[in-house]
This record gives sequence, C-alpha cells and structure tokens, in this order.
Amino acid sequence: MWLYAGLVLILYFIFHKVFRRSSPSLNPFARDTRRPPEPLVTDPEARKRLIHKGFTADKVPENLDAIVIGSGIGGLSVAAILAKAGKRVLVLEQHDQAGGCCHTFIKKGFEFDVGIHYIGQLYERSFLRTLLEQITDGQLEWVKMDDLFDNVILGDQQTQRIYQVYGGNQNYRSCLKMQFPQETEAIDQFLEHIKMVSKKASLLVIIKMIPLPLARFLIKSGIIHWISSIFKLASTPLSDVVNKLTQNKDLRTVMCYVCGDYGVIPKEASFMMHALVVQSYQSGAWYPKGGSSEIAFHIIPVIKKSGGDVLMRAPVQRILINKDGQACGVTVKKGKEEINLFAPVVISDAGIFNTYERLLPQELQRKPAIQAQLSMVRHGMGGFSVFVGLDGSKEELGLKAQNYWFYHKNNIDELFSKYCTLSKEDITEGYPFMFVSFPSAKDPAWDARYTGKSNMVIVTLAHYEWFEEWKDERVKKRGEDYESLKMDIARKLMDRVIEYFPQLKDRIEYIRVGSPLSHEFYIASSRGEIYGANHDVSRFKPEVIASLRAGTPIKNLYLTGQDIFFCGFTGAIHGGLICASRVLHRNLYNDIMNLKKKMKKTKEKKES
Repeated sequence: MWLYAGLVLILYFIFHKVFRRSSPSLNPFARDTRRPPEPLVTDPEARKRLIHKGFTADKVPENLDAIVIGSGIGGLSVAAILAKAGKRVLVLEQHDQAGGCCHTFIKKGFEFDVGIHYIGQLYERSFLRTLLEQITDGQLEWVKMDDLFDNVILGDQQTQRIYQVYGGNQNYRSCLKMQFPQETEAIDQFLEHIKMVSKKASLLVIIKMIPLPLARFLIKSGIIHWISSIFKLASTPLSDVVNKLTQNKDLRTVMCYVCGDYGVIPKEASFMMHALVVQSYQSGAWYPKGGSSEIAFHIIPVIKKSGGDVLMRAPVQRILINKDGQACGVTVKKGKEEINLFAPVVISDAGIFNTYERLLPQELQRKPAIQAQLSMVRHGMGGFSVFVGLDGSKEELGLKAQNYWFYHKNNIDELFSKYCTLSKEDITEGYPFMFVSFPSAKDPAWDARYTGKSNMVIVTLAHYEWFEEWKDERVKKRGEDYESLKMDIARKLMDRVIEYFPQLKDRIEYIRVGSPLSHEFYIASSRGEIYGANHDVSRFKPEVIASLRAGTPIKNLYLTGQDIFFCGFTGAIHGGLICASRVLHRNLYNDIMNLKKKMKKTKEKKES
C-alpha cells in the first residue's frame, strides 16, 4: 500500500515538474470565456465564409506560430487551445469544408452527418464539456439524447432479441440487471472493472507526457504495473475478461456491442480501450444542436481571434525540413503551383501513416525512430456508410433520438472472423453488424431547417481491399461495377432496416453510399480508415502507449488526434490537448481542472 502510494506520488511530482516551465501568461484556460449562445446561424453564405474558406497565398496570416495539417477535431482543438494562449495558428484542410469527420454535406434537400452520431461525458461541468465550452466560447450547444440511447438487436427477424441501454450510472446498471436477472454478479463485476479503468485513466495521459526515457524505465522495470493494473488490462483482450464473467452469449454481446465504435472484435480488442468507451456513455449521450458542422463553425472564430485562420482546398504535399533536420513549414498545392509556408511549429492531424509515410522526405521516413513507431501500429478497418433521406417528420415516422445496433448472431468474434475472410464477390452475403441512427430526431433545430423531412445513416465496416481496384479512378467516376457493388451492399443493409422499421419502406427519397474510398478522398484517411490506426490489443501495450505521443523524432513536428490517444471525437480531442500541452510545455489538464474549480465557486456565489 505504502509502496504504491509512494510511486504514484513520485510520478505525479515528475509530471507536474516537467510541465511547470512556461509563463503563467500562456495559460489558455486562465479565465472562463463562455458567453450566452447566439442564435443558430443558418445563412449559407455566413457559414461558407467560415467553414468553406478557400486557400490562397494572400489569405495566409503573417508571422505564424504554428501550422496545423488537417481540420478534424484533433487539429481544430489544438489550434484553438494554442490560439487561446496567444498563438497565431494556420489550419490547412485538403477538403472544401472544415471539420474532418465532424463535417456535414447537403444533397437533395437533406443534410447528413459524416461521423458524429453521439458523444458521451458531456454532462454539466464534466471535463470534456468544460474543454469544449472554452474552445467555442460557449457557443456550441449540446442536446441530451433519450435516456434510452442504444438498442442492441440480436438475430434475424425470426429470432430477434432486443436489449436496451439507458444513460445514468444507476439506470445503466439496473437496466442490464432487469434484462439479465440471472447475471447480476457478472454485471456488477463488469461495471467494477469499467469503474477501475475510469479512475486510473489519467495514468494513460501521464505516461504519454512525462519524458520518454522515464516512461520506458517505468515499463521495463515493471514499476508501471505496481502503480496500477490498468496497464495490464490495456493489453488484455476484451473477450478474455467478458468470457470469464458469464457464459450467457447474449450478455457477452451486450457487454461488447460498442466495439463497433472503434472497429475491433472482442478477441483482438483491449479491455481498457473498451472500458473507456463504455464508461463514456454511462452518463448518457449527447448530440450537437444544429448538427456536427456546428463544431467547426464555433471553433474557427476562436482560432481567428488570435490572428490565425482555417483554410480549405489546401492539400499539404510535404512537410518542410531545414538544414538542421527540424520541421519548419509545409508545401501546399494550389492548382499546378506549389506554395511554401513557414512556421516554427508544425502539427499533423493527418494520422501517423499519412504524416510519416507521405509527408516526410524519404530519408527521414527511414529513420529508425520513425520506423519503430510505424511498426507498433497497423491500419484500421475502413468504413461503409449509407445516407438516406426520408419523406416525413420524426413524429410522422415514429423516429426516436436513439441508436440501433444490429448483430446477426450473439458471437461477435465469429461474425467478424467469417466476414473478414469473404471475397469481394461474397461480401453482400453477410455483413457482421450495422449501426443505424436518425440525426434529424436528435437535433431540435432540424425541423426549422428541413420541415417535413428526416434523415438516417447506416454504418458498418469494410475492408479497403474490396474496393482497392478503383482507388486511382476519379471520385464519382469510378464506373458501373464500383457503383453496383456499393448499391448491392447498401440494399442488403436497407432490407434489414426496413424489416425493423417497416414504416420507412415507402418514405425513402434519397440514398447516397460511401465506401472506404470515399473516406480516403473526403477526409484523407489512410486506406479509408474511420478510426485511424487499428485499436487492437497490441496498440495498448504499455511501451506503445508511451511511444505514440505528441512529440515526434523530428524536432518541431508534432502529432495530434486519435492516433496518439484513442479513437473517436473524445479520443481525438484529448489528442489535441496532449499535443497543446507538449507545445506549450504546460500541464493543460491541470489548468482545466483549476478553471472548473473557479467556475464552480463563481456559480455557488451567485446562487448563495
């Protein structure tokens, strides 16, 4: 007990000592910058000026402090935090709209979200809520979904079983026990494991932010396992834990169903990773009012306030390296011209594969330190999405602010293992799962913008290799065979949805399908990945957790986003916070916690 306490105290002291070097004036969270939310901006031109602003050389601000490659939430968050610390930051986006997976598109009178379906841990005064409110000056509003936010549907139409997942820690537990009354002990043990991981999750941040030699010493000496068992659970497969808890296959599936949120089957997934995802939704789920494009729309003004900007249609061709081997800027392609832009700090939100294998000069790609990091990760699964426009309001169609997870069987490992061995010709015969959601039912601002209409998104996973033969063809010009394959898969998915929601059968007005090639084109994800580098158990070995960090082997080059922490919106924004902490040499986690305390005291004074 005393040894454990001593080790934690030493680690805590080192962590804070390392990040105590900067001036207090650099604290981005020195004061609460929230202001009352202004009305939703629906004017297309006003929105276009912010989230569609195109790149030209004359729009680049002078005297840049940093350049960020990519405008996903990992890139926007680090840029906004640096801007709040007084830095002039330029964000460059290859697409024509800012936001990465947070962007939306409008077709045939319908708006569709690309990647934001629901976010956890956004209850009032949570850490994540506080961070988001500060980097948007309180302008981004979040709407809580139904208490029943997830439905897990197992089997086909004849053998269908439906399990419901409720938000609220006590509701979450009691609901599971009500549906599995013989499994109360297994449920309690499962949730205790989740709770333990949640309590020790800060150690994952610390091990990424202390000096790497120290982190490696703690790992190689075994001290890291004395500090906490979280690192053992990080490299323990999810199925190993769950299968010991219960023999009930339906309960196992319900315990594991959100593995679809990071695209790894239970026998290959890290229990720690899974636990963080489950824990994030125990308090419920939220959705951005006005749709996910509101995220970029309200972060960009914070970046601009310090003299920075976010420019689209600015594909970065390479990272510039000076004679001392340090990153010093980027080259942007504009038509046939290549334009060099310079800054003392370069931050990449393009993902580890794109950054190291496409943007660095070849001689640097071969550096042992770069190759060592690349050897620790592999490509994740690609995404396959079906966007559906529906005739009718949510009331007319009976749509809820809920998500629906469909699994053919109550054995996820078996389902995915079989699916991954299918050839391109056979993939329409058996997708392992699909996620179905109705963004229009979650957004209270939807009806005012799209009266009498609704939308639906269906998401599943797909191998890049199934579509690879068309990768060199132009988008929307990939030919009849490609379109036919996409539509065959989409129809198979739609058939199952219509079985469950028969009222939608004659209400479909528009369908658009996205394959891994679509993800590769629109959000520049390597091989169509939707969750970045694969989140399998090998990625969460202690030495890999410590090594995948914001700092890179190239001086002045940093990584942000989901590849340095974990996937999804929450993981990517933590990646941004870790990166900003490294650039500013400051413990920003501590700064946010201090701000939370100030905000709480201010509120208590007002109420007393």
